[in-house]
Amino acid sequence: MSNFLNEKELAKIGIKSYGKGVLIGRNAILYSPGSLILGDYVRIDDFTIISGKVTMGSYIHISQFCGLYGGDKGIVMEDFSGLSSKCSIYAVSDDYTGFSMTNPMIPEKYKPKSINEAVHIGKHAIIGCNSVVLPGADIPEGAAVGSLSLVNRPIDPWSLNMGIPARKKSDRRKDIIELEKQFWADRQEAL
Repeated sequence: MSNFLNEKELAKIGIKSYGKGVLIGRNAILYSPGSLILGDYVRIDDFTIISGKVTMGSYIHISQFCGLYGGDKGIVMEDFSGLSSKCSIYAVSDDYTGFSMTNPMIPEKYKPKSINEAVHIGKHAIIGCNSVVLPGADIPEGAAVGSLSLVNRPIDPWSLNMGIPARKKSDRRKDIIELEKQFWADRQEAL
């Protein structure tokens, strides 16, 4: 038996929509599959949790032990983006100041300051292991986040960012763009 769900099993889950070549680990947890949209060739490894509104483009990898918490505003991952192991992406968060009660068992009316802001992860963006992305963060096209980093605000496109909080360390090369063109050309030839 494969470590990934087969086509029949995928169809039973109730995912809002998904493309071809989708691989979801048997031990991944999808709390709200009706809010999940997956493009083509998306791989979600075991022990990953996905909750709330999450949209993924194509050719995306979510490594093991990641958590994506989309809430109502959602998380969007564009084509060719990816998360290394143990990343946590939050579009929702409790208020830690004491103005609101906390935890998912409390009705929203008692949590007036909870945070719910969309997170965007652009094309060719990559996030290193054990990194955390907080609500409202924008990781635009080509941006890279090093391991053990905290992204709590938008960062620059085609930049390499590290630390707590993540800060720009350098620009990132754009060779990926030419490689993507070659990738598509090779795929066309194969058809």
